[in-house]
Amino acid sequence: MTFTFEALPMRVVFGTGSLSQLAQEAERLGLKRLLVLSTPEQRALAEQAAILLGDACVGLFTGARMHVPVEVAEAARQAAREAGADGCLAIGGGSTIGLGKAIALTTGLPVIGVPTTYAGSEMTTVWGLTEDGRKRTGRDRAVLPRSVVYDPGLTIGLPVDMSVTSGFNAVAHAVEALYAPDASPIVSLMAEEGVRSLVATLPVIAADPGDMGARSDALRGAWLCGACLGATTMSLHHKLCHILGGTFDLPHAAVHTVVLPYVAAFNLPAAPAAEQALRRALATDDVPKHLARVSAELGAPRSLAELGLDEADLDEVISQALAQPYANPRPVTAQALRSLLTDALKASMCD
Repeated sequence: MTFTFEALPMRVVFGTGSLSQLAQEAERLGLKRLLVLSTPEQRALAEQAAILLGDACVGLFTGARMHVPVEVAEAARQAAREAGADGCLAIGGGSTIGLGKAIALTTGLPVIGVPTTYAGSEMTTVWGLTEDGRKRTGRDRAVLPRSVVYDPGLTIGLPVDMSVTSGFNAVAHAVEALYAPDASPIVSLMAEEGVRSLVATLPVIAADPGDMGARSDALRGAWLCGACLGATTMSLHHKLCHILGGTFDLPHAAVHTVVLPYVAAFNLPAAPAAEQALRRALATDDVPKHLARVSAELGAPRSLAELGLDEADLDEVISQALAQPYANPRPVTAQALRSLLTDALKASMCD
């Protein structure tokens, strides 16, 4: 067996109450003028982080938005320049972490990530920006957060529906990592454990959103799944989700949740080792249907139609998906894409 594995430089502070260590993390990194980033909905949390940072906070930017529109990224960069920031603290989900990355991409300012969802973006060098209805993505080590603070207590307030879709978003990272062309046994172990942990824990969270043990296990699973995405090449699933989100402004985590079983059904027959790992992780003989059933039972959207996509939109999705080649275990054709997307549009797996 031969393979290559390159670990990303990453410091993680994990544990309930670890938010209180923000000032120490900033000091360790030599950061004295941090701009705190959040969405408008999480402004109160950003203000809490600012208080904990004390004199090391020079301002707040609370305009983070899903899919990181370029105009929002530029406004945040301008805010960082005006404040004389020497770094950013991104507290929130993938939208806020993504905004921190967008700032780092062009300014080089270091980012401290404080995730409050299970998106996993904080573990990757992947960035994304949306302009004129197209979402561009890339990889650059400059955007990788220098430190990540995982405090399970911050996820207690995450509503059950968002917890579920955010968790399946993370699971999608691990599923694709299992059949990526640059997969390795190390990544596969992380992916299998990440999937097992999240899919087993999400029903517990749905039944008792305040279960701190379950929240901690889910956040650990998200960390593992995010690290898998950070170590491997993205394939068809992420390509489709970036198109559906960037062009049609569909909710990021919900799109991942809906699309995942259908891409899995398409790809896993060509990736037997990945399928076996997922069967073990999920304790099932039918991975795609299990993913669809569990997410539906937990109240997640079942179809792309529920999210606002129309059948007339499929041509644009297919056109964009075929415009640039990307790694995938099975050849991707227009006919195959139309069949896959039509099934996801109509929730055929949930019949």
